[in-house]
Amino acid sequence: MPTWLQNQIRRAYFEKNRYQIRVLNECWFFYKKLQR
Repeated sequence: MPTWLQNQIRRAYFEKNRYQIRVLNECWFFYKKLQR
């Protein structure tokens, strides 16, 4: 996982931002799909 994404997720969890976490998770799954 790229560091910028880890940082975003960490901040989202810290702020308990559910919407942000969901968006970032979708980004991550999409990103993983592209890598294959």
